[in-house]
Amino acid sequence: MIIITNPPQKFSGELVVSGDKSITHRAMMLGALAQGLTEITGHLDAEDCLSTLRCLQQLGTKINTRGSKLLIEGRNMVFNEPAEILNAGNSGTTARLLMGILSGQSFKTTLTGDQSLQRRPMKRVAEPLRSMGAVVDGDEDGDTLPLTVQGGTLKAIHYNSPRASAQVKSAVLLAGLYADGITTVEEPYPSRNHSELMLKQFGAHVKSSGSKASVEGQSQLKGCQLKVPGDISAAAFFMVAAAIVSESDLFLKDVGINPTRSGVIDVLKSMGAEIEISNERSWGFEPVADIHVKGGSKLNSTSIGGSLVPRLIDEIPVLAVAAAFAEGETVISDAAELKVKESDRITELSSQLRKLGVNITEKDDGMIIKGGSTLSGTEVDSCGDHRIAMALAVAGLAAQGETTVHNADVIGISFPGFMPSLRSLIVKKPFN
Repeated sequence: MIIITNPPQKFSGELVVSGDKSITHRAMMLGALAQGLTEITGHLDAEDCLSTLRCLQQLGTKINTRGSKLLIEGRNMVFNEPAEILNAGNSGTTARLLMGILSGQSFKTTLTGDQSLQRRPMKRVAEPLRSMGAVVDGDEDGDTLPLTVQGGTLKAIHYNSPRASAQVKSAVLLAGLYADGITTVEEPYPSRNHSELMLKQFGAHVKSSGSKASVEGQSQLKGCQLKVPGDISAAAFFMVAAAIVSESDLFLKDVGINPTRSGVIDVLKSMGAEIEISNERSWGFEPVADIHVKGGSKLNSTSIGGSLVPRLIDEIPVLAVAAAFAEGETVISDAAELKVKESDRITELSSQLRKLGVNITEKDDGMIIKGGSTLSGTEVDSCGDHRIAMALAVAGLAAQGETTVHNADVIGISFPGFMPSLRSLIVKKPFN
């Protein structure tokens, strides 16, 4: 459990947040697909990414560590049939992207995951892969894990996705590497584009424009050196904490600010938070910068919806906390995807924030938050969701009295160092 007592005087200091989870997954997978050696630094060493690592090892990939570096000996697109079922743990990225890779293999593979992942929808990936020629079988027409993927000869497709989903897009593009011709995914809004950028870095022929991304099949991927930037989804918790605690002065170094992920910065600025972006540069094809947040500014309500949602879907839990301290009514819409994350984040987050005194109303596709209420510390629960656990810890920072977050060990799924990092920035009020 996590225990947070009375608001700190300020939230201050310098921090390098953990490596980007989405990029780490993709670096491991493309390193395994490539020819030659791939060297990764700054990777996230959390349970979700370890699930990807273990699955790749079961498929015959040699992965070693040398100091802070991860070394991957590429399989040149061809993997070994695993002796056991592949277990993606809690990681939707692991399961869905591996479905794309396994569609191009010559064998049948069974994928499973933990109880939470077994409830998450997989047909959104299975359907386009079937249209490419893969055989995907499982309960509910392949909508839930466990499921089996029988690879084979794949054909290129133009897939019009009904939703903006980087996991669906990435799975189809990875399968497209095995197809003859050009595979294209078109989305209603652009989703995060880490796969396209990294495929390009590995030497694939990739094109992207707006909400459309294409890859040429039979591209030769070559191992390379990759440096993973800090995860903006992890940074978001500290940014909100600094914005709601007065006298805060926080400096976050080496954070990825990819435009398809940086919606949280745009929203906090629109709410009135004092945020400065500096030292902008690129690591490979990924933009990176330092982020300076100062507390004490009055926050105002905002609206979140439409094309903005894919750029901050994982940050909505902590943005709901920011909205609780903003003047006026914040409306979050077009975010029904939250209902099929590690938990039903709309229902579970709303329930837990109400316990703290937040005036929050659920919608089918989001929530309405009336800011300005004084939060009171109490006992809350993670609901088995790592992002809810961290959001509640941030809310507890600015609540009066003691807040206890139960079942907080799930934070290890994405950010094992979260609480030590949070506590390192808390400056307590002096005793009288």
